[in-house]
Amino acid sequence: MTKGKIGALLTALIVLLGFGIIAGRSNKPAVDHVFAPKPALNITVIQPVLRDIPKTLTANGSIAAWQEAIIGSEISDLRLIEVNAQVGETVKKGQVLAVFSDESVLADVAQSRAALAEAEANLADARDNAERAKHISASGALSSQQVNQYLTGEKTAKAKVQSAKAQLDSQMLRLKYTRILASDDGVISSRSATLGAVATKGQELYRMIRKNRLEWRGEVTAAEMAKLKSGITVNVDVPNVGSIKGKLRALAPTLDEKSRNGLVYVDLPEATQHGLRSGMFANGEFQLGMNAGLTIPQTALSLREGFSYVFKLGEQNGEIAKVSQVKVQLGQRTDDSFEILSGLKPDDRLVASGASFLADGDTVRVVQP
Repeated sequence: MTKGKIGALLTALIVLLGFGIIAGRSNKPAVDHVFAPKPALNITVIQPVLRDIPKTLTANGSIAAWQEAIIGSEISDLRLIEVNAQVGETVKKGQVLAVFSDESVLADVAQSRAALAEAEANLADARDNAERAKHISASGALSSQQVNQYLTGEKTAKAKVQSAKAQLDSQMLRLKYTRILASDDGVISSRSATLGAVATKGQELYRMIRKNRLEWRGEVTAAEMAKLKSGITVNVDVPNVGSIKGKLRALAPTLDEKSRNGLVYVDLPEATQHGLRSGMFANGEFQLGMNAGLTIPQTALSLREGFSYVFKLGEQNGEIAKVSQVKVQLGQRTDDSFEILSGLKPDDRLVASGASFLADGDTVRVVQP
């Protein structure tokens, strides 16, 4: 055998051995590698907190005058010669707001005084005649019929004096009514009095907010009204204007037959100093006391499809845990926390924040805060 053939055989043998080794390796079973799922989020853990929660009830309504006085004319056919008060002015009880022309009334007063003087003179004469008749009646100079006539004349003269006095009082009252006076302390809210106008009896001249005192009238349902009572503190807020604390003064004795809602009346001391005015729309919040309840921070909540959810941690393996989505019912909000009415227990462990980035069944890594 030549050296060339020997070399070729050795080369072939080496190649065959190489294929055998490769084939042997390829027949070895593959090793399976199990990879743990990657955590969706690094989270911190919180638990619901039991705390005292202020119970409130909210309602809508309007600011209104506590009482509005109408000041009108009590005399007719007279011309206004003075209009002293304008809308928005603060007035005192008895202050002159307007004046009617009184010339014709003064003439009537003078005529009534003259009539009274005449009636008094006639009474004095009739009284003298009656006295003389009484003295003479015993002598028989006058018959009893004549004496009775003198006595009757005296009584008639007395009645005429009383009538004249009543007439004078009536004219003096008309004279008094020529001056329109404020019926109470307050603020003029409207004016219809016009200089030079001839007013009719009963015509409205001014409207006044008594004591400049305002109140809030809120509308509540029958069920809500059952929770309220006089003396409750109410926070009344007018958006973009101001807010003020008031006291619930009274509850309406009846409800509206159509809406089945009723009004509540809340006193607002110093409302005008806070920028509030009659007619403004306002929100009211009634303070109903404190109740214990579970709360969680707003950051733990996720709003989806109109419902509120939290993510609760399952069994934890080291730093890794799975979360499950839990629907909760929210109650009262206090600062940045919400009361939980249903769905959680005090020992539940929850994702503190980032709930909107999670899905039911996700894996998370728990880190220390």
